[in-house]
Amino acid sequence: MINRLKELRARHDMTQEELAEKVGVSRQTIVAIEKQKYDPSLSLAFKLAKCFGARIEDIFEEE
Repeated sequence: MINRLKELRARHDMTQEELAEKVGVSRQTIVAIEKQKYDPSLSLAFKLAKCFGARIEDIFEEE
């Protein structure tokens, strides 16, 4: 799965640690998602989308 998480995070001037705290995961989880080594659960994907005021489809795309 391709994601635009790093791009959105940068656009909102947010660190990995800040984003992790907002959605209730570790910074390592955010790193793994950004490096496309981990696909988030649906629940986490919704939290990430809500954090950025976006739709899940705006962040995650199937390859």
